Amino acid sequence: MSRVVILGGGESGVGSAVLAKVKGHEVFLSDNGMISQEAKELMEKWEISYEEGRHTRELILNAGEVVKSPGIPDSAPIIGDIREKKIPVISEIEFAGRYDRSKKICITGSNGKTTTTSIIYFLMKNAGLNVGLAGNIGQSYAYQVATQNYDYYVLELSSFQLDGMYDFKADIAVLLNITPDHLDRYNNQMENYIMSKFRITQNMSESDCFIFCADDEISISHLNNIVLKAKQLPFSQEKRVEEGAYLEDKQIKVKYEDREYNMFINELSLQGKHNIYNSMAAAVTGKVLNIRNEVLRQSLTTFQGVEHRLEKVLKVKNVLYINDSKGTNVNSTWYALESMTTPVIWIAGGKDKGNDYSPLFDLVKDKVRAIICLGADNRKLHEVFEGMVDSMYDTSSAEEAVKVAYSIAQPGDTVLLSPACASFDLFKNYEERGRLFKEAVKNL
Repeated sequence: MSRVVILGGGESGVGSAVLAKVKGHEVFLSDNGMISQEAKELMEKWEISYEEGRHTRELILNAGEVVKSPGIPDSAPIIGDIREKKIPVISEIEFAGRYDRSKKICITGSNGKTTTTSIIYFLMKNAGLNVGLAGNIGQSYAYQVATQNYDYYVLELSSFQLDGMYDFKADIAVLLNITPDHLDRYNNQMENYIMSKFRITQNMSESDCFIFCADDEISISHLNNIVLKAKQLPFSQEKRVEEGAYLEDKQIKVKYEDREYNMFINELSLQGKHNIYNSMAAAVTGKVLNIRNEVLRQSLTTFQGVEHRLEKVLKVKNVLYINDSKGTNVNSTWYALESMTTPVIWIAGGKDKGNDYSPLFDLVKDKVRAIICLGADNRKLHEVFEGMVDSMYDTSSAEEAVKVAYSIAQPGDTVLLSPACASFDLFKNYEERGRLFKEAVKNL
């Protein structure tokens, strides 16, 4: 078997290393940073050789294939060296997909991915299907392929994961929406990012289904340029569709072949316009999988939501604190602000990904009393929003941001952490940012 080199010692890297080992490859894992104790113990258990704190060229450039973690950009020097040697570079999803015979339901989009993936997994579990949850969520897909045996996988796929996928094929692909995000990784070219998202449809056949939002202009404008053999199933809140899902008389109506399902939107456990879209995408998927209507209803009325996504933390002195740390781009923050019904103290900022904040202007003028900047460099937020709100504050930790919010909040306000930015300047990831925010609120 060939030598497989894994770059990155996080969840996806270690999972890929274990799968490569199980399949009989010679394996080496290299991480430029430090590897967690838990990951080291797992690699020692599986007798996988690794290094941390460096990339040793002679141990990497003799690979037959490199599996790259999604967090490593193509611009990293080591990737340039690997490509110069003409060594193929693939993602964990591509690698694991080779060894997985299950049916794959794959979800991507700039916003709503985790919620929709979680709803689909929840309803499939409720239907009694033997299903795994992986991708950008849960345990590594590669590790599960190495150690489990599922009939189905529900995979949340980011654009970075899709970029390294070539022969992988989804049986059901869901594209929720496309809005500007991660443009720093795509040479600030929106078109590059769009093409990346549409990779979810590659290799699909006539017997596969592509579920997409008919109200998303970018998705629709690119549909016909991209060769799609799959059966197209749109969902829409603005118009009727023949097959797929649409909104009529405050009801979601779902049709697929001779199967139908209707439910009132006020029955959904997750409220808000964006969650109607997420629930529609999940309901269409459920119908394609022939899941019974009563299971669909029970799942969509009881699903509890996702941590760090508009998560109500606590009320303190009649001020509600909401953790939307997963709001890492302008569009998801737009949804968060749009759903607020009280005056808002907005905690924003982090690593700016080339953001255009103009879609937020009306909502900020209308709803936000104060902005608390939480980032290593807050200049852009000040330039954009100064004068739109009564006051702006700079903070450099979740604890400090919560203390400032507590000192200025008035009864009836909502303190909303919805950063519109990545977390990598002050935090390991958005989960850590959300967790520290919740801890700080609980310590008030």
